Amino acid sequence: MKSGSKLEKVLTAGEFAVTAELGPPPNSNAEAVIKKAKHSLGVAEAVNITDNQTAIVRMSSIAAAAIAIQQGLEPVAQMVCRDRNRIAMQSDVLGAAALGVKNLLCLSGDHQCFGNHPEAKNVYCVDSMQLIAMVKQMRDEKKFISGDPIKEYEPRLFIGAVANPFADPFEFRVMRLAKKIEAGADFIQTQCIFDLDRFEEWMKLVVEQGLHKKAYIMAGITPVRSSRALKYMKAEVAGITIPDALIERMDGADDPKEEGVKIACEMIERVKGIEGVSGLHLMPIGWESITPVILEKAGLLPRPEVD
Repeated sequence: MKSGSKLEKVLTAGEFAVTAELGPPPNSNAEAVIKKAKHSLGVAEAVNITDNQTAIVRMSSIAAAAIAIQQGLEPVAQMVCRDRNRIAMQSDVLGAAALGVKNLLCLSGDHQCFGNHPEAKNVYCVDSMQLIAMVKQMRDEKKFISGDPIKEYEPRLFIGAVANPFADPFEFRVMRLAKKIEAGADFIQTQCIFDLDRFEEWMKLVVEQGLHKKAYIMAGITPVRSSRALKYMKAEVAGITIPDALIERMDGADDPKEEGVKIACEMIERVKGIEGVSGLHLMPIGWESITPVILEKAGLLPRPEVD
């Protein structure tokens, strides 16, 4: 075991793993985290705690992760390269591990121009590949990026990264995934999947290169409550492919929320059958209360018990 996290144990046991998502509030209200945490308790192996998602100031992902641990949840703390230099990142990695965090997701972060502080300086002292390698070095070699030793109490973390099967050029996406795995990623969570045909094509390339045997691939599914949400993502969010047929289906639904849940469950059923997919990452953006409903309907409850 690299970290001994529940997520790592379920994946290494060969079970279909589930992670969910919890967005910290744009304030210091711990009760907001506690309320959201209840929706994922006992229904997912771990829950992603986002790090200033969409470049909007929110409660620290590590602080929110600590609150989640107090509620009995296992967090996947996210860390973005946008906001910290390598000194602060390594400090936060140590702090997260000290607080009981066992899973860390490394990503670049949304550009600050999309958030509520567009004038902020981005940092990117290291990129996402280097962040993955840095955390792996701290864990496995007991060294800081400077080469100085971590004499004891190295951070034992299960290292995650993200992949977008839908950005262009398409072939480059698998190459980028391979580089992240080579850098040290233990598990991968994908961008929201709406175009299942393209995702299947991407997974075939992943399997052909044997990447699914080097890291665990978790398919990202986002339930939506309206066709307006799909239209917005299609028009405004880069790197997401949304078929027109899906928008038309939501447009014609008598109950859009119910239809959104139905679509999510259909997608989950399909990704479960795709070779190389080891788990599900459910991202109900701002709709955490739907998490147990979808997982129940998708036949993913109760969760497996592993030692």
